[in-house]
Amino acid sequence: MVEALKKNNFYGKRKGPVVLCIMDGVGIGKYEEGDAVKSAITQTLDEMMASSPMTQLKAHGTAVGLPSDGDMGNSEVGHNAIGCGRVFAQGARLVNESIGSGSVFTEAVWQKLTKNAIDNKSTLHFIGLLSDGGVHSHMDQLKGMIEQAKKDGVPKVRIHALLDGRDVGPTSALEYFDPFAEYLADLSDDSFDACIASGGGRMVITMDRYGANWGMVEKGWKTHVLGEARTFASAHDAIVTLREETGALDQDIPPFVVEDESGKPVGSMQDGDSVILFNYRGDRALEISMAFDGGDEFKEFDRKFVPKVEYAGLMEYDGDLHIPKQYLVSPPNIDRTMAEYLTATGVKQFSISETQKFGHVTYFFNGNKSGKFSETLEDYVEIPSDVCPYEERPAMKCAEITDRILGEIESGDYDLIKLNFPNGDMVGHTGSFQAVVCSMEAMDLNIMRLKKAIDEVGGVLILSADHGNADDMYEHDKKSGDVKMKDGKPVPKTSHSLNPVPCIIYDPSFDGEYDTKLNEGLGISSLAATTLNLLGFEAPEDYDKSVINLK
Repeated sequence: MVEALKKNNFYGKRKGPVVLCIMDGVGIGKYEEGDAVKSAITQTLDEMMASSPMTQLKAHGTAVGLPSDGDMGNSEVGHNAIGCGRVFAQGARLVNESIGSGSVFTEAVWQKLTKNAIDNKSTLHFIGLLSDGGVHSHMDQLKGMIEQAKKDGVPKVRIHALLDGRDVGPTSALEYFDPFAEYLADLSDDSFDACIASGGGRMVITMDRYGANWGMVEKGWKTHVLGEARTFASAHDAIVTLREETGALDQDIPPFVVEDESGKPVGSMQDGDSVILFNYRGDRALEISMAFDGGDEFKEFDRKFVPKVEYAGLMEYDGDLHIPKQYLVSPPNIDRTMAEYLTATGVKQFSISETQKFGHVTYFFNGNKSGKFSETLEDYVEIPSDVCPYEERPAMKCAEITDRILGEIESGDYDLIKLNFPNGDMVGHTGSFQAVVCSMEAMDLNIMRLKKAIDEVGGVLILSADHGNADDMYEHDKKSGDVKMKDGKPVPKTSHSLNPVPCIIYDPSFDGEYDTKLNEGLGISSLAATTLNLLGFEAPEDYDKSVINLK
């Protein structure tokens, strides 16, 4: 339990609530070309940037607990940092350290899974995203585990590889799959057999989140576990053929299974096998883990056949629900979050987003914890997301989110309202520049509505983001900065950017209580102390510095 927060000299200065608006995937672009945020008509956002106190915050790399400043930020680590006000070593760094030192291989779970495969002369399966995007997984970590499995005496390894195309180039799959297939072939010998067994686009199979589309997970189960999908002689043939037939980007490639010379799947799962999900990020790892661990209580889809396997995740994806039951690397222990302090202080809070980011303003914001700190002081609202490609619905649910917030602002029931507009991130990942421009304009119209409501009640609106994306929609040459072209068109970029994000304080009742020149050089973890200060409280001593200096 945490202690109640101490009041500061801002306490009671505003009648209305503090509204923390996280514009997911909206950064401050480095390049003019490909910056959908700048290209969009965002009159409200532009006016607020010009007239309100504003600074830039770091939202990637070491500022959010990732291994290096070359690592893109993401929504999970971003909301962790915003919600707890400090920087914790995150999944990628923890896994790198654990595999690099070899400590993970001395732990009981790794030894249990490898021994199971050795004793049964069976297969160790790896499921996950095959790229070096570093948001959900990293193929270097996978290689480290495969090589150790061979050293340990595991006889057979099968890789169920999901195509990325969001955190790396949208059609870059063969740049990863072809060298990886060669790597496995070189590693194989008379005592060790390793190859790619199945695959499909990450937005088609396996990697659903928040229960938005369990059909994706069912397709993944049929593909990876049952070996039921269109068959090909190799992953290379599958990707080339399916791309030619469908015109799909990597993330949307249909599922496929690799077959042997007799026409049988090379990697369908059997009793006595072991399975490791090698993604470390939790949101898109939970549902497939539940399918493996769910037992007879699992009812989300008919699994048809549930092999008796030893299953483990690379990490524990939900610390409260303990999903999965077995995992290789312990996640960061994030404690003393802003929401916990506020409930201890008696502050009423309202959290809202649509399905795709609902878990970010709740679970991730609260330090990877399910449930509420207080049933009486916290209310959560989830607006169901559309189940369709987001370039077809670029406005997403920002209007519906705002509709609800306006009612809550008017009610006066809450001191803090936190929300996430997913548009810049979810539409940004589609690679459609036009759609992202539309999404930014839709978001801006709803920021205008929030601004008007804040004007009416005398509250404070904090506008910021968890990472960049919509601000960098074209691939650029790293040396020259020129846009990369293909067939006379810019090459789309679907991954997050390394750009800073804005932090704007809109405070229509401002009366000189703090310096309007905001602190610079901070990370998004500073948003916690900032929010607490504007609510009228001193931040905990070890929280990262606020962007404002109260007088």
